[in-house]
Amino acid sequence: MTDQRETTSLAPDHYVNPDPFDPTSREVITPEQERFFQASQMQIMWWKFRRHKPAMWAGVILFIFYLAVPFAEQMAPYSPNQRHSEHIYAPPQGLHLFHEGRFVGPFVYGMESTINLDLMQREFKPNLNDVQPIRFFCFSDPYDYWMGFEASFRLFCPAEGGTVFLLGTDRLGRDVFSGIVYGARISLTVGLIGVAISMLLGIIIGGAAGYFGGIVDSFVQRVIEILRSLPELPLWMALSAALPVTWNPILIYLGITVILGLLDWPGLARAVRSKLLALREEEYARAAVLMGAKPTRVIGRHLVPGFMSHLIASASLSIPSMILGETALSFLDLGLRRPVVSWGVLLNEAQNITIITVYPWLMAPVIPVIVVVLAFNFFGDGLRDAADPYK
Repeated sequence: MTDQRETTSLAPDHYVNPDPFDPTSREVITPEQERFFQASQMQIMWWKFRRHKPAMWAGVILFIFYLAVPFAEQMAPYSPNQRHSEHIYAPPQGLHLFHEGRFVGPFVYGMESTINLDLMQREFKPNLNDVQPIRFFCFSDPYDYWMGFEASFRLFCPAEGGTVFLLGTDRLGRDVFSGIVYGARISLTVGLIGVAISMLLGIIIGGAAGYFGGIVDSFVQRVIEILRSLPELPLWMALSAALPVTWNPILIYLGITVILGLLDWPGLARAVRSKLLALREEEYARAAVLMGAKPTRVIGRHLVPGFMSHLIASASLSIPSMILGETALSFLDLGLRRPVVSWGVLLNEAQNITIITVYPWLMAPVIPVIVVVLAFNFFGDGLRDAADPYK
């Protein structure tokens, strides 16, 4: 008995509000809480995504790269296939701001070339007396813009009678930097169009498997297992090699894009199937069926929007694999070819190890490939975390 009294006396006192209970009173909700409660799913995703700093910076980097898709002609100082016969395998021209202690602004030194008869190659060295200021917001060689419109405006141009090879030139004297800018248009859109095809097939096929189940689900699962068991790169190579070489470059581009999209849908289809297997048993889905809604409407109007955010995050993580696939095929000369320019086509110039050791700037197109793939991975991680309701 004594122990029980001692234990009770040592226990902390509990505060009880002496005011009578008012059943009509409500908890005070702050404006911030009310704004959160009334926000849509996309708004909540955006607020969570903004807290993911690497994903935000990755989004900025991707936005800058994707500016080259509509504005490649304005961003590049030369056309991608323009040849400079006097500057074959020219090294990069470094940017400078000061000349002999005097501020000049962004400029490059002119280059002088000589023929090395011992090595049988052309050698370049900068001419420190030839200062070539870079012109900004200028007019240069005309080009055909969208819908056949002719223009000549560029973001920056070389000096009159000068050159500006920021990343050097290749074996035909074509500017590598201009090729990278134009190549972004092809390499980046391949991933977007391919993912669009993959998402369409994944939603249709995976939705049918998850909603109907039974024989349909078993058949789809067997097809997915067969496709996933095949080695990916050899399958890409075989299908790409089957494209006729006589096709127009645009048809080759569309063919490569369709191939990448057709072979990437199994992963998205499985994600859609697993979600639909759970959501089809929800009350709102059953209510739609009892009201006479068709399966296509139940899937497209009621079930798929419930996890569309997860599909978008998964699709953003699939784009890098398609960019790498196109780059690998073009590098192996089984994808796109000149006059179409992509990052893989540019890397095709660097297949020989001897050329790489002598002209290392030909490997420059691998830098945007690495940057874009990493940016998409960080961006996809941010989207996935923002779409996760448990985070």
